Amino acid sequence: MPALLAMSGAVSAEPDAKTRQEILHLISHLSASGCRFNRNGTWYDAARAVSHLNRKYEYLSKRDLIPNTEAFIERAASESSVSGKPYLVKCGNAPEVQSAAWFREALQKFRSI
Repeated sequence: MPALLAMSGAVSAEPDAKTRQEILHLISHLSASGCRFNRNGTWYDAARAVSHLNRKYEYLSKRDLIPNTEAFIERAASESSVSGKPYLVKCGNAPEVQSAAWFREALQKFRSI
């Protein structure tokens, strides 16, 4: 039985290190942005949005549903899993944009560094 327990510890639903780093960057970027986040018709500050996205990340991660950062954006940061409505991001006086586009742009910039 001890061998089975040791083997079970080797299996992890966590995304790989590169994916975790990119997701952490995206969430940190939103946190520091000062932007507002619209979920199901209600605007929230970045801190509240980050908390929500962290909960979705944990849920999906435990189920091995985040093979890469794009999957995180698609499954956690693009739309409400309850209503199907897209999330929106509004930064300052700029027009609101769908969060999927906002996160993809932030990911592209991060990868180009």
